Amino acid sequence: QVQLVESGGGLVQPGGSLRLSCAVSGSRFGWNTMTWYRQAPGKQRELVAIIRSVSTTNYADSVKGRFTLSRDNAKNTVYLQMNSLKPEDTAVYYCNCKGVRNGSPFASWGQGTQVTVSS
Repeated sequence: QVQLVESGGGLVQPGGSLRLSCAVSGSRFGWNTMTWYRQAPGKQRELVAIIRSVSTTNYADSVKGRFTLSRDNAKNTVYLQMNSLKPEDTAVYYCNCKGVRNGSPFASWGQGTQVTVSS
């Protein structure tokens, strides 16, 4: 079973920074595509950033230049560095892992971590 554990959320003032982590167990991490999503109250879940096995990344337009997604394959962990945070970044952030395990594709989610940007 593939498990994801997120951490790093919290309350931060506008303009501040946070770093989210997502640790993965139960899969060959280096082969997986890792994605961060977020969901604000009353809104649909949206893709924030994605990093592939070859470490190519893509970002939502709303976070480009402010967020950086990276991976440490030795630690089976991805990091979402969030700078210049805005109130509209407030949401529950979810980590998603997609890959192949025992010959079958899988997709697993973390439990979510709350990010609140407020003065």
